[in-house]
Amino acid sequence: RTCQGDCRLLLSVMFLLFWEAGSGQVHYWVSEEAKHGTFVGRITQDLGLELEELVPRLFRVASKDRGDLLEVNLQNGILFVNSRIDREELCGPRAECSIHLEVIVDRPLQVFHVEVEVKDINDNPPVFPMAVKNLFIYESRQPGSRIPLEGASDVDIGANSLLTYRLNSNEYFTLDVKRNDEEIKSLGLVLKKLLNREDTPEHHLLITAVDGGKPELSGTTQLKITVLDVNDNAPEFESTIYKVKLFENAPNGTLVVTVNASDSDEGINKDIVYSFNTDTSADTLSKFHLDPVNGYIIVKGDIDFELTKLYEIQVEATDKGTPPMADHCTVLVEILDTNDNVPELVIKSLSLPILEDAPVGTVIALISVSDLDSGANGQVTCTLTHHVPFKLQSTFKNYYSLVLDSVLDRESVANYEVVVTARDGGSPSLSATASVSVEVADVNDNAPAFAQAEYTVFVKENNPPGCHIFTVSARDADAQENALVSYSLVERRVGERALSSYVSVHAESGKVYALQPLDHEELDLLQFQVSARDAGVPPLGSNVTLQVFVLDENDNAPALLPPGRGGGPSAVSQVVARSVGAGHVVAKVRAVDADSGYNAWLSYELQLAAGGASSPFRVGLYTGEISTTRALDEADTPRQRLLVLVKDHGEPVLTATATVLLSLEDSGQAPKTSSRALSGAAGAETALVDVNVYLIIAICAVSSLLVLTLLLYTALRCSAPPREGACGPVKPRLVCSSAVGSWSYSQERRQKVCSGEGPPKTDLMAFSPSLPPGPISGDREEQLDVEADLPAKVSNFKKSFRRSKKKKKKRKKKERNPSCSYGKEATSTTEKMEAAMALD
Repeated sequence: RTCQGDCRLLLSVMFLLFWEAGSGQVHYWVSEEAKHGTFVGRITQDLGLELEELVPRLFRVASKDRGDLLEVNLQNGILFVNSRIDREELCGPRAECSIHLEVIVDRPLQVFHVEVEVKDINDNPPVFPMAVKNLFIYESRQPGSRIPLEGASDVDIGANSLLTYRLNSNEYFTLDVKRNDEEIKSLGLVLKKLLNREDTPEHHLLITAVDGGKPELSGTTQLKITVLDVNDNAPEFESTIYKVKLFENAPNGTLVVTVNASDSDEGINKDIVYSFNTDTSADTLSKFHLDPVNGYIIVKGDIDFELTKLYEIQVEATDKGTPPMADHCTVLVEILDTNDNVPELVIKSLSLPILEDAPVGTVIALISVSDLDSGANGQVTCTLTHHVPFKLQSTFKNYYSLVLDSVLDRESVANYEVVVTARDGGSPSLSATASVSVEVADVNDNAPAFAQAEYTVFVKENNPPGCHIFTVSARDADAQENALVSYSLVERRVGERALSSYVSVHAESGKVYALQPLDHEELDLLQFQVSARDAGVPPLGSNVTLQVFVLDENDNAPALLPPGRGGGPSAVSQVVARSVGAGHVVAKVRAVDADSGYNAWLSYELQLAAGGASSPFRVGLYTGEISTTRALDEADTPRQRLLVLVKDHGEPVLTATATVLLSLEDSGQAPKTSSRALSGAAGAETALVDVNVYLIIAICAVSSLLVLTLLLYTALRCSAPPREGACGPVKPRLVCSSAVGSWSYSQERRQKVCSGEGPPKTDLMAFSPSLPPGPISGDREEQLDVEADLPAKVSNFKKSFRRSKKKKKKRKKKERNPSCSYGKEATSTTEKMEAAMALD
C-alpha cells in the first residue's frame, strides 16, 4: 500500500511543460483526483513574469470551466490543485479533457492562455444495469438459442474502460461476447442443452465484468433463470382463408368479417386472443380494427379503391397457455369501386398563339383525360363549348387533339376561351372542366383605312413655314407591327415644282405641314394624296386625297390703273369746262386689288382739302367716278387737286391714294380739236344723251327685279328644312361690288364640304351694277373708250349747250325727273341703292 501511495503521489506531481510552436500557449497536465496543493507548474516563470510585479500588475487567473479547481500562489508563482478534479464529471465520456485558463495582468494589459490536461485514472469500476436479473425460459427452448443480455458500463476512458466478462461454471449456459474494434457490441447467454423444469426449475448464474486499468476494477450481476412449462395444444381457425368484398368509402364501424378459432386445451390454455400479425403494415392497421376477444374486424379508416384494391390481412390466434401457442389465417378484403373520383384533364403541348390564316385541321393542343375509377365509372367522354371554331378528335384511348374546325379572323375575335368538359359514365356522373385560352395571332390581311376617301382643308395664306395644317389618320385592324402605320406623300408635280416643296407629312403621326408660306394669288387649291402603309410583310396600304384650299388674306393693297390704255402717270389730269352742271362726270379713278372677295371689294373716298373748304366735286363710293356736286363758277380755283382714297374691305383695311388734277377753264379756253373730231364728239354726245335716259331706266328696273328675286330666293332657302346627311347650314353672303374695275379682278370662291349624303349648299354671290350718272355704254370696251375720251366729250357738250338753250332746258327738265336723272338727287339715290346693296 505504501508503494502504491508513493507512486500515485509521484504521478500526481509530474507535469509536462512546453510551449506550442507559434502560439505562445503554456500546456500542463495533471491527474484527476489529485490532492489539494498538488504542484502543477511554475506558471509565472513559464510566462516570463517576475514575482514582485504580480501584485502591482493585478495578476489574476480566470477559467471558463470551473475557476476553483486550480489556483496560483502569488508568493512563489506556482500553479497548484485547489480542489478535487473528477475527469468524468468534468468532461464525461470524451477522450480529451482539459481545463482552459486565462492569465490576465494589467499595466500594460497582457492575456496568456494556459491549458491544463486532466489525465484519466482507473477510479471507476464496471457497473451493470441491474444487480439481479430475472429470466424466463421455456423448457422446450432448443439448444444453441441465444438470450441477449445488457452488458456493464465503465465511465473511464481508454484501457480503463475496456471490459472482459466471465461466467461461473455450469452445464446449461455459456457466455457469448461479440466485439468490434475492441468495443463491446452485445452480450448474450447461449443455451448448451435442453432444460428440464422437473429436474431444475431455477438456475442461478454470476457474471463478472473486469476493466483493463491498473489496478483493475470489476463489477458483477446475478442471473435468476426460471424454467417455464410448455403448452402442447395450439388454437385452430375454422378456415385458413377468409374472402370478403367491401365497398370503398365504407363508414367507420362497418363489419368486414368475423374470424373464429378453437383450442382443445383446458383452462387458461384454452383462452384465445386474436391479433394482427406483427408484420402487418401500418396502412392496414390504420384502416381496420380487430377485436381481440370476439375476432370481428371492423372499418376504422378511409377505404379508397384507387389506393388499394385488395387487402391481405394476417390474423393470429394465440392461447393464454404457458408457453402460449398460436395459429394463423389470412383475410382477403376485396375493395369495390364507387364513382367518387372526378375525371382529370391535362392539357399539354399547346401550340399557341395560332395564326389567323392557319388551315382547317391545325392541331392546337393535346389533351389527356383519366379517371381513377374503374368500369363505367372510369369511362370518360369529352365535349367542347358551343360556337367555337374548334373540335376534338380522339387520337388514342383517353387522348384527344384540339384542332381548328373553321376559318379564323383575328379582327373579329382575337381570343377564344375554349372550355373542355370531361364526364364519366358513373351514376350519378361526375365531370371536370379545363379552360384553354386560344390566342389568335395576327397576319397582315388588312390595309390601313382612312375614315374618308377625301378631306378638304382650309388654310390661310401667308402661313408660317412648317406650320401644321392637318392630321391624317388611318386605322389598321391588324395588330402589332401589322398595325404600325407610316405615312408618306404621293409625289407629283405642282406646276413646275415638286409637291414635296409645298407640304410634308410626318411618317408616324400623320401630321401634314406646310413647308413654305402659301399664296392664294399664286395657288388657291393644292390637291394631293397621302399614302398610309403598314409594317407587315408584305406591306399593305391605301391613299387619301387632301384638297387644301388656300384662303385669301388681305395682303394686297389696291393698285391704281393708268388713266389710259397705253399707261401713263398715276395722277389723273383732266380739263373741266366751268359751264358743266351739277352731277357731271369729269374724271374716273380706276383701281384693282389682287385679293378676292371682301378683300378685293374697293370703295372710294374723296379726301378733304387742307383748308377744310368744301369741294365742288364728289367721288362715287364704288364707281370711282368724280362728278360735280354743283355748277362751277368763277370763284372756284382754276386748278383743283383732288386726293381719292381707295380702300378695300379686308381686315386690316389696305388703302391707296390717287391724285386727280382738274383744270377749270372757260369755254373759249378749251383746247382746239379738228372739225371732224368735234363734229363726231358732238354727234356722239347728243346720241349718248338721248340713249342714257332709257338705258338708266332699264338698268334700274333690272336691278330692282334682281334684288327682289334674290330676297325671295334667300327667304325660301332659309325657311326650307335641312336635309338629312347634309352639312350644317352656312349663311349665304351677298357681296356687292363695283362692276367697273372690280368684277374682272375680284371673285369670291366659296367651297362647301359635306361628310354625309345630300347636295351641298352653295353661297350666292351678287354684284350690283354700276350706275354712273354720265354716259354708259353696254360694252365694257366701249365704256372705257368713252371714259378715255371724256375731255373731248365735255368740250363738245359745252358747245352744244351754248348753241341750243332750248335743248338745255329740255335736258334740265329731264334731270328733274324723279325716276332717273343726272341731277344731285338722282346721284344721291344711286349712292343710296349701292350702299344698301353693300349692307345686304
